Amino acid sequence: MSTATDRTPLLENGNDAQRPKAFVRRFIDSLSTEGEPTWLRSYKFFFFGSYLNILLVFVPLSFLSHFLNWDAALRFSFSFVAIMPLAALLGTATDQLSLKLGQTLSGLLNASFGNAVEIIVGIAALLQGELRIVQTSLLGSILSNLLLVLGCSFLAALVIPAAYHSSKSHSGGLEGSVNGTSIAPIISALDPKNELGFVGMDAGGVHGLKIISRGTAILLLFVYIAYLIFQLKTHSYLYMPTPGVVEEEEPEMNILAACTGLLGVTVITSFCADYLVASIEETAERYSIPKPFIGLILLPIVANAAEHVTSVWMAMKNKMELTIGICVGSSIQIAAFVVPLLVIVGWITHHDLTLFFADFETIVLFVSVLLVNFLIQDGKSNYMEGLMLITLYLVIALAFWVS
Repeated sequence: MSTATDRTPLLENGNDAQRPKAFVRRFIDSLSTEGEPTWLRSYKFFFFGSYLNILLVFVPLSFLSHFLNWDAALRFSFSFVAIMPLAALLGTATDQLSLKLGQTLSGLLNASFGNAVEIIVGIAALLQGELRIVQTSLLGSILSNLLLVLGCSFLAALVIPAAYHSSKSHSGGLEGSVNGTSIAPIISALDPKNELGFVGMDAGGVHGLKIISRGTAILLLFVYIAYLIFQLKTHSYLYMPTPGVVEEEEPEMNILAACTGLLGVTVITSFCADYLVASIEETAERYSIPKPFIGLILLPIVANAAEHVTSVWMAMKNKMELTIGICVGSSIQIAAFVVPLLVIVGWITHHDLTLFFADFETIVLFVSVLLVNFLIQDGKSNYMEGLMLITLYLVIALAFWVS
């Protein structure tokens, strides 16, 4: 006997219970924290999960010192310290989102926000015309990851003073003309302190340098995209953790709380970075602190503070592969993503940031990469190698202080 009625669907998929939910319903469900940590628990972990967050008290001090126009040293110091816990919070929010998004999306998220502080500080300096600070801070980020966290060789320390003397003894004059008219005043106006190395170039050289830098930046971004595809898609098995080695981590924040935390901290960091950069010029002049030292040593330390702590903590747990992966991976991201990105941003905003670094800086980078490669290629390490790497970093810092 048939039990069909006038309300029985003609087809099985005509049942209302089987119909897909409306978009609005699905969106509301995505905001639900059911089965996830509550909002209270999420933000409690976010703001009180680390002792480093005590330094968040410097965030309002950074704002106050800027708006009340306090002494440049106070403005610089407050903003400098405030960025440290903000960088840590960016990392926390990114990690919590990664636990819910799966390997591919979490990899893209870490690639995008892993160097968020460097990008924010770089753009702030770029928009204020501090091109030399941009260059030295990017180079300093690479060096701090390679040397300060991994370490450097004592033998290389003997190369630094010689390279410094060689670069300082090199001299050149303004030259070149257009239709018989000297372009020296034009170059001097573009680069009055020869911070970008324009002095000694003719008009064609300056123009060619811009084209080379911008073209290389575009190519590097394509290489970085290919690197992401290689790491996350085609050869992801090479980067898979060994089963049983990596402990499964339970999320401490719901996904929406992590998103709002990430967005809010990014906005606050952009303001603190802007105030920090705005105080550099006055601080450098009043207290006789070389700007290259600020860019190469101080800014990268504050931008990478949380990352450095994580690397050292992993090393203390005997997870050296993860430590090296963090340091080297971060350096790759800066060189192949952050640097070309800021060159293109400068192109769009009419700030002529180039990939031309001073001779001494280029030598320092080359020697550092070469020596770190020698130290890690055998897969072994000891505390003496680490001490040597740190020693070289201190020698470089000293060289840039006296420069």
